[in-house]
Amino acid sequence: MLTKKLTILVIEDEVLLLEAISKKLKISDCDVVGCSSGQQALDYLNNLPKKPDAIWLDYYLGDTNGIDLMEIIHENKTWSTIPVLVVSNSASPEKVHKMLDLGVKKYLIKAEHRLDDLVTEIKKLT
Repeated sequence: MLTKKLTILVIEDEVLLLEAISKKLKISDCDVVGCSSGQQALDYLNNLPKKPDAIWLDYYLGDTNGIDLMEIIHENKTWSTIPVLVVSNSASPEKVHKMLDLGVKKYLIKAEHRLDDLVTEIKKLT
């Protein structure tokens, strides 16, 4: 039986980290769409060549933040069904609570997890 190859949308403004995440996901047999800004991610979602199976979202982005982006995703019927994993070094209780209210499935702290573990977590969401 063939298993479906997952497509993960990674939204991370630190280019080197975006490259490392993308490489690790590809090694784990995932297709990756990498976006280094919130606007780039919205452009991808608006054109939706392929709906991602999950979204890996950093909280701080150069042009926006995770809450603002999640509000847009949450309001869209198609996008709101995509599971989202937030991976950030910023985790005040208010931010985490707001993100979970907006439909984020899991909020993890970058510094507390190895990249392999984060890849496992995003794959569990699909």
